[in-house]
Amino acid sequence: MKQLLLCVMANLFLCSSIYAEVAVIVHPSVNLSEVSQDRIQRVYLGKTSLLADGISISPINQTKENEIRKNFIENVLDKSAAQYRSYWSRLIFTGKGAPPKEFSGDSAIKTQVSQNPKLIGYIDSASVDDSVKVIFTQP
Repeated sequence: MKQLLLCVMANLFLCSSIYAEVAVIVHPSVNLSEVSQDRIQRVYLGKTSLLADGISISPINQTKENEIRKNFIENVLDKSAAQYRSYWSRLIFTGKGAPPKEFSGDSAIKTQVSQNPKLIGYIDSASVDDSVKVIFTQP
């Protein structure tokens, strides 16, 4: 019975971390309350550097091993991890772009975004605090 309870608890913990809600964040001074998923896709795929009229932005990524990155790529960018890597490999090879810089974990992303109004990042929504502004969420 004790083993069954531990197994159920472990599965609940794993499921909650796998399905964490993604929060796309910017510096609190950015004059936007929300942004469309399409615009976020365009920014993260290097198709535009404008978050909105007159608001230039640079995206930053979580590191590859981070689960929230996997959720972001699949659920916000609508790509698999392999498709995302392939997409950026082609752009790098042709000299048409460079992928977003990577930082390890929500804390590092929040620090970067809270210190630079020209950055956009994403974190687990449970990590959001007053140092950043959420402009998009995806369960």
